[in-house]
Amino acid sequence: MKRVLLIDFGSTYTKVTAVDMEEERLLGTAASYTTVETDVNEGLAKALALLSEKIGEVDFDARYACSSAAGGLKMISCGLVPELTAEAAKTASLGAGAKVMKVYSYQLTEEDAAEIETLQPDIFLLTGGTDGGNKDTIIENAQMLAGLSAEFPIVIAGNRNAAGSCRRILEDAGKQVIVCENVMPKFGELNIEPAQNSIREIFLERIIKAKGLSEASQLISGIMMPTPAAVLSAMELLAKGTETEPGLGDLIAVDVGGATTDVYSMSLGEPSGVNTVLKGLPEPYAKRTVEGDIGMRYSAAGIAEAAGMTAVSRISGLPEGRAEELLSLITEKTDTLPETEELEALDFALASLAVKVGITRHAGRVEKVYTPVGETWLQEGKDLTQVKKAIITGGSLIHAKQIEKIARGVLYDFADPSSLKPKQAEILLDKAYILSAMGLLSQHAPDTALKIMKKELLSYGIEE
Repeated sequence: MKRVLLIDFGSTYTKVTAVDMEEERLLGTAASYTTVETDVNEGLAKALALLSEKIGEVDFDARYACSSAAGGLKMISCGLVPELTAEAAKTASLGAGAKVMKVYSYQLTEEDAAEIETLQPDIFLLTGGTDGGNKDTIIENAQMLAGLSAEFPIVIAGNRNAAGSCRRILEDAGKQVIVCENVMPKFGELNIEPAQNSIREIFLERIIKAKGLSEASQLISGIMMPTPAAVLSAMELLAKGTETEPGLGDLIAVDVGGATTDVYSMSLGEPSGVNTVLKGLPEPYAKRTVEGDIGMRYSAAGIAEAAGMTAVSRISGLPEGRAEELLSLITEKTDTLPETEELEALDFALASLAVKVGITRHAGRVEKVYTPVGETWLQEGKDLTQVKKAIITGGSLIHAKQIEKIARGVLYDFADPSSLKPKQAEILLDKAYILSAMGLLSQHAPDTALKIMKKELLSYGIEE
């Protein structure tokens, strides 16, 4: 392979990235509005035309693609105990690149069933019970799902002793069913990769066709994958490296979009403090969380709600009343660009707070407790205090003028001492917006993808 084209069919933009494999460098990038309402090939053609204007006509030896168009991969998951199998199901879904619409626990009710019919997920992940443990709940939930008229595949990843019964119940009702290993075979033990692989298989077989991407997929050399899964792959490659090319070590990444803010961490996140013990489920090394209420346009009001209008006003330097007026404007007209000083100031405040709230929710926390043997700290989630690299990405941040100030939101805040955010980190900007593209390339040429990321990620120095 000499020249490779990498395509990301995004919910708003279709992005194309051209790579020279022999020289291991980026040739160029371009983007155009995604035309999912008509034919995604229209948006792709426009993006390719723009790319040709930059780099000339190129014959590509291979084309690979990912997609989050038409809402991406929408999932609902169900488990037994909220803090255990239900949380494991959610972790598996997010790690597979899905947008988790709802997570249910215990037995599904008739009201739950009606809500599922309304939400119309692309895939339903049914879990519950450790192997050899509770069988009744997952079987009853399978019976409830069997009675739904909605058509969606169901992945069963719960108690292996109940999986066969669940399969029969659902298949007798005409449902498409895939059975894989339990997401929690033993109490407190995560096993999410088999479920994630099954979710990806369904995405390839069914979702691409349903999203109107089948014609575009005929132009692709390799299999497609959800965009967040591609970004997760890029992050893991960048952190771990390959046998011949070293990685950067533990890192975090914040991707601020118009509707959501995705946060990634590549770290075991084990306790670094003395007298600290873990509470809850163990964390996966490669973790993704999605803040669906935080975004620069569609969810801008969610940032203000999470952080407070006072914070928006203080950081932007705008009077609170004026900040509220502009906030209403950009949420009603989501294509509004920061073309005035006031809008630029508002975007700076929103981006800063989106980064801060997103990473604060993603990172773990500690709580002081007193035991018969003295003072102890309980850690829930990942300890990211020792992580030394933080990547900032997202369409709204790539063109921002004060990246260093915006990025400070990823760091430990003495005003919130229980949060386990990084205490010191080098800030890296995905200036060319290539992480999803490099995640795709990593499936075929990991060394090249890693070298390109190292070249293209722009460093803003150490923040502390």
